[in-house]
This record gives sequence, C-alpha cells and structure tokens, in this order.
Amino acid sequence: MNAPETHRPVPLWNIANVLTMLRCVMVPVFVAVAAVFPDVISWRLLITAIFVVAMITDFLDGYLARSRNLITDFGKIVDPIADKAMTGAAFVMLSVWEYVPWWMTILILLREFGITIMRFTILKYGALPANLAGKTKTMMQTIAITFCLLPFDLWWGPAHWIGLALVVIALVLTVYSGLVNLKDGLRLRREALRGGSRA
Repeated sequence: MNAPETHRPVPLWNIANVLTMLRCVMVPVFVAVAAVFPDVISWRLLITAIFVVAMITDFLDGYLARSRNLITDFGKIVDPIADKAMTGAAFVMLSVWEYVPWWMTILILLREFGITIMRFTILKYGALPANLAGKTKTMMQTIAITFCLLPFDLWWGPAHWIGLALVVIALVLTVYSGLVNLKDGLRLRREALRGGSRA
C-alpha cells in the first residue's frame, strides 16, 4: 500500500512573494523619481517604466502563485496592499503634478482602500472573489495612469485632456466596481450568517 501523500508547506520566500515584495520596494522609488523629475522627458519615460514593470509583477505574482501552488497567507495580505500602494502612489503624484484633480485621486483612494479593508473584515465569512468589474477597473486604471505618466503632455498640450478623460473613465469604473464589491460582500456576509444560524 502506498503511503498517503503529504503536502509540503509553501515556503514564505517563493518567487510569487519575492515579486510582491519587489513591487513594494518600487513604490518609494517611483515616488522619489516622480517628485524630482516631473518635467524631464527622459525621466518621465523612466517613471512610466517603473510603473509598468510594477504592474507586470502584479500579473506575474498572481499567475505564479496559482499555477505553482505558491499561495500563502503573506501573499494574500501583502499582494493587494502592494497593488493599491503602487496605483495610489501614481494617482497621488499625478495630482502633485496638477495633472489629475485631487478630488478624483481622493475618491479613487477611498474606494480602493475601503474595499481592501472590507475584504479583510469579511474573510471569516469567506473570500470575496475577483469579478469582471474589478478586472476592468484595474485595466482601465493601468491604461490611464500609463498614458498620463508618459510625457505626451510635454510634447503636445491637448494630450493632457486625453489623459484626464481616461482618468474620468477609470474613476467611473472604480466607483462602479466598488459598489459591486460592496454588494457582493454584504451578500456573502448575509448568506454566511444565515447558514450559521441554521447549523
């Protein structure tokens, strides 16, 4: 008779978590460069490259964690924080540059961190799965931020308004997906409590 298979614990320092930590380190580097060189074309290209690489690591760490069974509690907690820290830092710097109005950035930050906190508070009832609205929001935020970070506005003035229009679309999707997540979270909690009362 074959011995039963034992599942080895997932090591904390795996490739997925290393990429997540790399993204965390990139946030202060991004902010520092963006704060000092907002009007130099070559530096704006570097700033954009830092953001794009960070977002690529966001895709890679999730893919590797799922495909190689490297999911850890550390990754579950730190990964969404790293994601929100990078996109949040980008919106903040765009407002510091007076590219994006502060009220838009504040509204986006309130939604992002509010939903993240909600996800953690309802974990005891179950994990809130990703949905199409959230994925679309993330894609649009990435497109809008990347366009605004690129030095198009230094070459061609009207490019600023194109970037701002993209941010408005991202803002609408951000608010909408936040409402969808809030509804799904409340339903998850309600169903869990109802199931517990029947047990």
